[in-house]
Amino acid sequence: MKQVVQNYKSGELAVLDVPVPGCKPGGVLVRSAYSLISTGTELMKVSEAGMSMLGKARSRPDQVAKVMQSVATNGVPATYRKVMGKLDSYTPLGYSLCGVVEQVGTGIDDVKVGDLVACAGNEHALHAELNWVPKNLYAPVPDGLAPRHAAFGTVGSIAMQGVRQGEPQLGEVALVIGLGLIGQLVVQLLAAAGVRVVGADPDPVRCELAERLGAAACGDPASAAVEAAVAELTDGHGVDQVYLAAGGGSNQPVELAARLCRDRGRVVDIGKCRLDLPWNAYYEKELDVRFSRSYGPGRYDPEYELEGRDYPIGYVRWTERRNLACFLDLVARGSVDVEPLVSHIADFDDAVETYQRLKDGELKAVAVLFRYPEQKEEAGEAQAPAVAVPAVKRPTGGAPTPARSAKTPVRLAFVGAGNYATSMLLPHLAQRDGVELSTVVTTTALSAANAQRKFGFAEATTDLDAVLDDTSIDAVFVVTRHSSHAELTRKALLAGKTVFVEKPLALTEDELAGVLAAVEESGNDRLQVGFNRRFAPLLQEARKRFGARTGPASLRYLVNAGRLGHGSWYLQQGTEGSRFAGEGGHFVDTASWLLEADPVSVYAVATSGNEDLQVVLRYPDGSTATISYVTTGAAGFPKETLDLIADGKVLRLDDFVRASVFVDGGVGRKRWVSSRLPKARDKGQSAELAAFIKAVRTGGPMPVPLESLVATTSATLAVQAGLVGGAPVTLARAR
Repeated sequence: MKQVVQNYKSGELAVLDVPVPGCKPGGVLVRSAYSLISTGTELMKVSEAGMSMLGKARSRPDQVAKVMQSVATNGVPATYRKVMGKLDSYTPLGYSLCGVVEQVGTGIDDVKVGDLVACAGNEHALHAELNWVPKNLYAPVPDGLAPRHAAFGTVGSIAMQGVRQGEPQLGEVALVIGLGLIGQLVVQLLAAAGVRVVGADPDPVRCELAERLGAAACGDPASAAVEAAVAELTDGHGVDQVYLAAGGGSNQPVELAARLCRDRGRVVDIGKCRLDLPWNAYYEKELDVRFSRSYGPGRYDPEYELEGRDYPIGYVRWTERRNLACFLDLVARGSVDVEPLVSHIADFDDAVETYQRLKDGELKAVAVLFRYPEQKEEAGEAQAPAVAVPAVKRPTGGAPTPARSAKTPVRLAFVGAGNYATSMLLPHLAQRDGVELSTVVTTTALSAANAQRKFGFAEATTDLDAVLDDTSIDAVFVVTRHSSHAELTRKALLAGKTVFVEKPLALTEDELAGVLAAVEESGNDRLQVGFNRRFAPLLQEARKRFGARTGPASLRYLVNAGRLGHGSWYLQQGTEGSRFAGEGGHFVDTASWLLEADPVSVYAVATSGNEDLQVVLRYPDGSTATISYVTTGAAGFPKETLDLIADGKVLRLDDFVRASVFVDGGVGRKRWVSSRLPKARDKGQSAELAAFIKAVRTGGPMPVPLESLVATTSATLAVQAGLVGGAPVTLARAR
């Protein structure tokens, strides 16, 4: 299928061939009929992409701050790879469309194949021939409403949410500053609610359009016409509400709002304009400044948008989906007229030219629609206190993996192509001799296309089954969200593939048992989990310098994990597990590797709110490892520090940039310190991948024994049981 994309680094716009998205549970696959260009938001994004790197940085200071924090935590090279990887990728455009349901996912019963729906979301209602849309981001189109009019649904919901924030009352007077697409819709919604409206915009054509659509008067904000109209309609008191629907860098809108608003009036920001509030003006009138967040309640909440969890109507009357349905109803009943807003309808194939004309100012428009071709291609079908470490039953059937010729490339498939895969794994594999990147599989079409372009995959698809059925693929990398790891690993093992799964292997004991059942059933135990720290060259050298030990050891591991940003999927504990369940295996594995054993018990305590954890692991020879996993530390402090103490020796690791070993001997003291700082923090990914590829090529043992992977996973899962039970958790069957 085809999709409109932009490269944020170069500014390039393209209509790209990408795989058809899969139809996942909880949503529908929609074939687009019309999609709407947001001439404000989208053109701002297009313009930003054409800026220099310095210009991009100035326009997004929030992102610059994140980059600097990443440099402090991960170092310059890793941050550079991550940032450039994001910049030099195709990003989607679009967020408002109407189309026909082509496939219905499980759990959906309110629409059927062939129904017309309006769709929302900058990840789901894209300028693409096909989109997968979750339940709360689509709404059925009322009978008789034209598809091109229903395509306004999302933008209409944005305008509606802004109006709701203003709480207009019958007979009030409102001022709308900025009469672009959103402003024109706000004018109509206010007029439909019995509010008299004054509009302000420097474009006389837009002013005339707003007056035709219900505004009492409109004019240039720099002229006296707007102020005179407000004075006449309000007897000189000022308007009850001001809606800021303008963009740009001028502070004129907020100054005009203060001047023309009545005492204790309301100012609602809908657009993205400069907001240097003149303190005296806003203080003296005690103005109520409000923000309108996109389409309404539910926006940016993954449980609402992605998991389909609705808010009870008695508590949240107007959600994203209810706003969408309400706007469609208003248009269908003629209370809002969007047809006069349609300045241009372009064929979808002419998308790049259309954007360029808009950017250059050749095409002056309030709203532009893409019309999709009637010729349709078939969419692809897709379809407690004591914890026992599961016994690893070695395969009874199946032949060992044969050794391969050194000249035969190892063919790899990737399931998932997110940040970690593209910044920490694929760069090490793309240029490795003897490796062929065969296929990349993702649920979203564009991420697969990006990975294919950047790393040279032969194919990109959303069809996992086809990859698992491909006998030419030697190994499958599972680099998806945590909740899918166990099931994808199970499927790949049953398909006879060698599997590399990023941590965690499983989020529950049942998931872990399912993976081990697949090993037994298939006769395939070729599995590696991405516990990379044991492969870090600096830690390997420090362990060698530390040498053998005779007595029990004490290990202390401080992980300064830091807080997650709002909206991170790591916070979705209901589906993705706790943070420690997701990444704690790294630290358990590192401790067990250094102590050369698997733990026999786990004791865990947490601060109030479970923000910081103390996890104590006990080992068969009496050694202990204490992992302090904290989120409340200073961001500038190193992320990982480790001390291993035994037999008069101390090994110290400082965030994978420096290591030292101190030894008290019979003839004095010895000390080794890594000679110089490395160019980058090397946490072992490259060496881990080399060991994995070697095992696949030669048919030799996997880099980490399966028993150790299982023991680490069980110990990580036991932390939650320990927190609930408040007592040590015994791990049975530990070696």
